[in-house]
Amino acid sequence: MHDLRRQALESGKTVSRKARSKQSSGGNSRSHSAANSRVGSKNVSRAGSDDEEGGNLSDETSFSVNSIDEIVAGDDSEQVPDAWKTELADRIEEIIDRKRSSVQGRETTLAAYIRILTAAYAEEEIRGKEPSLITSFLKSIKAECSEKETILAIKALAMTLITSPSDAIYDAASPLLKRTISDSESIATKSAAIHTLGTCTFYGGASEDEVLENMTYLLEIASSDGNFISAPDEPAPVITALEEWGFLATLIDDISAETEDAMEVFIDQLGSTDASVQIAAGENIALLYEKSYSPPEENEILSDSDSDIVTDADDPSPAVKLVKRYDAYRRTDQLVHTLSELSKLSTRSLSKATKKSLHTNFADILNSVENPTRGPRYQNAISQDTGKRYGSRMSVRIHREGVMRIDKWWKLMRLKGLRRVLHGGFVVHYEKNGVVFESLPILVMGERNGGGKR
Repeated sequence: MHDLRRQALESGKTVSRKARSKQSSGGNSRSHSAANSRVGSKNVSRAGSDDEEGGNLSDETSFSVNSIDEIVAGDDSEQVPDAWKTELADRIEEIIDRKRSSVQGRETTLAAYIRILTAAYAEEEIRGKEPSLITSFLKSIKAECSEKETILAIKALAMTLITSPSDAIYDAASPLLKRTISDSESIATKSAAIHTLGTCTFYGGASEDEVLENMTYLLEIASSDGNFISAPDEPAPVITALEEWGFLATLIDDISAETEDAMEVFIDQLGSTDASVQIAAGENIALLYEKSYSPPEENEILSDSDSDIVTDADDPSPAVKLVKRYDAYRRTDQLVHTLSELSKLSTRSLSKATKKSLHTNFADILNSVENPTRGPRYQNAISQDTGKRYGSRMSVRIHREGVMRIDKWWKLMRLKGLRRVLHGGFVVHYEKNGVVFESLPILVMGERNGGGKR
């Protein structure tokens, strides 16, 4: 395993209540799956699934991979070492030289390019070629010759950026991404563009003001149930907007000024009839409660009798204190009631899997709203061995070398944001790509022979 910098550098639609009050029936979601045929050569095997030696989310949290993502996967055949470098060089040449290329040819080339960059860290191989690659991707996005080519170009843009970040890409790509989100007739294309806008904002050189501006933009999509981008009552764009809002919110240290408006939108979306919308909104609520507490500032005088001072539930040192800076929501009692109802919701219209997802996620969210220092999958049960609460039990296995603890909502938001781009290539990039590691620099715990902290 490559050397991981073992440092703890702490610094997820239909119609909401609002929309249902305006109309008696909602439109059916349009199908947005693309062809799922396999394409590309066999020089790079697909990134290993997370149930093998990749990252394993031990609490069964899943990350959906739609058919477009399946297209970019290769096979499991034995590979010639470094053969992927030759294939990547060929694919880059084809992407840049668009003369006499066909739509189908570009789709195949883009899929292979994404597959290689997902399975291998290729910063050195694409170095110096990024401007030409980005220009070609933007041409495909702007032309929108086919849904598949457009989505693949959008995903290729995100993979290029996460492999080789550039402060110039945000200014070059964000206007076209927003135009695509607003004007494309494809719901799948809108959703892919929203996700890549989040990635582009995070890694492409956006200023803090631009981050906040895009968070407001995403909030507008969610609050309008998609109407803001001509996707009325479509679940996918609302879900993606909520997810990317949470991802970008982890960049903002003091989010107090944005909290009130955001909470109103998220609480309204708890009334959605789509479980994924509800969960994405709920996770953002938990994040905002978590962010309403922060460590004491240097030279800040604390009083032990102050009720706004608490101990970090997941920090091993009881001396670590957190201070409540503001009220995340003025009617927490009402919110707790709503979350409690969702954590035990039972109706015949929901599948068993959906009920389980709602119950598990909202039990976590409720626990964090009531106790903002407690992160995802926090267990109140007391260990007989240590005499302490088990605490947050969510983790990601990094091969057999260690475990990444996801004990804070900001960590879960970062993990999900990275996994939406990297999918099965997350562990490869976490090991080798400093950009990915620095996004989630979590202490790695050794587990060989039941070992402890490494």
